[in-house]
Amino acid sequence: MATPGPARPLTILLRDLVLALILGVGLFLVFTLLNHLVLNRFNDLEILLLEAGGILLVAFLVGRAVTGATNALVARRGGSSRAYAVRLFLNILIAVAAVLALFKLAGVSLESIFLGSALAGIVLGLAAQTVLANVFAGLLLVLADPFRPGDRITVVSSSYGAIAPSYPHEMMYPGYTGWVEDVGLIYTTLRLAGGDIARVPNNVVIGALVLKPVIRVSRPCRVRMTFALSVPVALVEAAVARIPPEPNGGGPAAPPPRVEVVDLSATSWDAAVTVYATELDESVVRDRVLRSVLGALPAPDAPK
Repeated sequence: MATPGPARPLTILLRDLVLALILGVGLFLVFTLLNHLVLNRFNDLEILLLEAGGILLVAFLVGRAVTGATNALVARRGGSSRAYAVRLFLNILIAVAAVLALFKLAGVSLESIFLGSALAGIVLGLAAQTVLANVFAGLLLVLADPFRPGDRITVVSSSYGAIAPSYPHEMMYPGYTGWVEDVGLIYTTLRLAGGDIARVPNNVVIGALVLKPVIRVSRPCRVRMTFALSVPVALVEAAVARIPPEPNGGGPAAPPPRVEVVDLSATSWDAAVTVYATELDESVVRDRVLRSVLGALPAPDAPK
């Protein structure tokens, strides 16, 4: 007998909201009937307290409904740990709505509150602009789900520019490559290839180019090298043809490695070797290529 799958987030949300609505209406009817038919002695303050309690109870139940739906949604997309950011933000919105409802119930004019705090709101809004931008960007990252914890990605952004090396004269992405550890309310945490932990603001990630390699799919890795004019092209081509295969067996059939002559000077020539591999770390492929070519080069003449 097949076990039923987990409930859908929308189903959980609608179910819990309906239960909260039924409970709220039921409590209102009970208090009203109890007051008018049985006790008939609740004063205005007691009715106000009962209504305030009902608002808090409904807000609590709605918060639980949103929390359950958020956990179910994020669990379907890579683990419940990522639900913290969305859950915290939505619960704050529900708490603010409950507080405004209590002010309205107490007879406080919401318009006067908003107008009286307009200047403070502008100042706080400008001060918290960066924080709020990161919060909303974190929510979009969790809901859009462009990557998940454990994925290897490269974040390419002009916010963190890198100086292109003058050698080996190959265009490189000014990016930061690592494995995603967490998508928080403010930062996306990456464990870089070198082992360091990088916390990138969500606002930078949402506006960056994110490269996500496809597992077990061959892709080109380009390695550029400089040789003396005395080194024949055929020698480099033979060395490239003898590059050992990937230790894990590689993926589907890919084009063979090739050598391109990309530059020429009075004393040297440059070659660009393109190798197709499924390795996520291009440095491993580059090491394999360089070792193969280096082992085929003739030994330099001893100094006289």
